Amino acid sequence: MSEGTAAYDRGDYKTAYREFLLLAESENVLTPLAQRILGQMYHFGDGVPQDFAEAVKWYRKAADHGDDRALFRLGEIYYDRVSGFHDYAEAAKWFRKAADQGHAPAQSNLGVMYENGIGVPQDYSRAAKFYRMAADQGDDMAQFNLGHLYDGGIGVPQDFTQALMWYRKAAAGQGNALAQYNIGYMYAHGRGVSQDYSEAAKWYRKSAAQGYVLAQTNLGSFYYNGEGVPQDYIQSHLWSNLAAAQGDEIARSGV
Repeated sequence: MSEGTAAYDRGDYKTAYREFLLLAESENVLTPLAQRILGQMYHFGDGVPQDFAEAVKWYRKAADHGDDRALFRLGEIYYDRVSGFHDYAEAAKWFRKAADQGHAPAQSNLGVMYENGIGVPQDYSRAAKFYRMAADQGDDMAQFNLGHLYDGGIGVPQDFTQALMWYRKAAAGQGNALAQYNIGYMYAHGRGVSQDYSEAAKWYRKSAAQGYVLAQTNLGSFYYNGEGVPQDYIQSHLWSNLAAAQGDEIARSGV
């Protein structure tokens, strides 16, 4: 296994494929891992032509051994519109199997599916439940989405304190730009906190630096009006231009 992994890491996919195939067709403790890696090679076209059917074949073999990542990858393929296997209900089934094993990204994806009624009946309470499972494991998108539910009182009682807590976790752990923007928005509008333009500008800047267009637009506006930052038309123009380049109509109208 180590030889195959080393070959894979250095881009020697021919050797990696040969080593993983030997393991995948054997019966030992490393067999499911090798099967899953072969699935990934076909899934993403690593050293072999991309082939979703072959990816599904190897993922299913690994999934039969209970490999949670293979279960998750199957969910991804069935969720994907271009895979030729597109089936949201089937995607939800595989994500649920992975989620039942504690796989955080699968739990997060199930939350999205329940929140939006994709492949499952729309159920905000169940969305919150799966987001929380993943959020407790540090999944930043689940933390952001759970914060969003608390922010809007969707599937949970509206609670700005909880919303801000989960946004902060997402912003601090993985630097989630959406969470950083929402924290800025809460401070800018006094949403569950005392209005504080300086604090809002700080969080908009973090988000804007990652390319989030709404944060760039709002930061440009702050500089234009001198809210939370010294008035600076050059900085305002800079951030507004960056937002306009991404197609933001509000920023474009002011450039």
